[in-house]
Amino acid sequence: MTARSHTPAGVLVDLDGTLVDSEPVWWEAQIEVMTSWGSSWDTPDHTHCLGGPLERVSGYMAERISPQARPEEIGQQLLVAVEARIRSQRPRWQPGAVDFLRACRRAAIPTGLVTAAWRSLVDASLERMRVDIGAEPFDVVVTGDSVTAGKPHAEPYETAARAIGVATRDCLAVEDSPTGVQSALAAGCVVVAVPQGVRIDGSSVLIVDSLENRQPRDLWRDARRHLRLDA
Repeated sequence: MTARSHTPAGVLVDLDGTLVDSEPVWWEAQIEVMTSWGSSWDTPDHTHCLGGPLERVSGYMAERISPQARPEEIGQQLLVAVEARIRSQRPRWQPGAVDFLRACRRAAIPTGLVTAAWRSLVDASLERMRVDIGAEPFDVVVTGDSVTAGKPHAEPYETAARAIGVATRDCLAVEDSPTGVQSALAAGCVVVAVPQGVRIDGSSVLIVDSLENRQPRDLWRDARRHLRLDA
């Protein structure tokens, strides 16, 4: 075993679906926007957009509405609807997420948030998350509008690792969607997936049911063993 196998140099975590159950918020906002345009939004539409950057979501919604609909306008409308809901509600934490972030802080592991959400939404979420965590939860925040190429491209995770000052291969990434997993794998991270109603191939990642009772060092060890990196 190398020294690297004992603990990750950084923990990079997705937001929506992984740390907080934000899907109901997005679902309600998407329905609100589509209804305002006289269109509909169903579960297959929501699943299709899961984990994607705003540009892909708003582009898909515009296609559903009409050829004349502008994705930029739809995206701005969606941002307003989502932010209003985030600011009016406490975070719906996924099981074990709060304790997991606190454990990263206790272990002094640099932690980055890597999300497809735009900065305005992330800032709204962070305001409420700091209260529950009792500290600043992340050393680095990479949002969908702070990178040139969003998930599933490698850039978001590469950007976060670079900002922390560590190699991506020494980072543990935690994701919930195939899009996010693809991004983290493309960057070269060791990946743990916590799927939320979607199927993720477990050949290249460690799949767990939740972050409940999970310590970052244990996940790092288990993921590396799963991938036979310490063989």
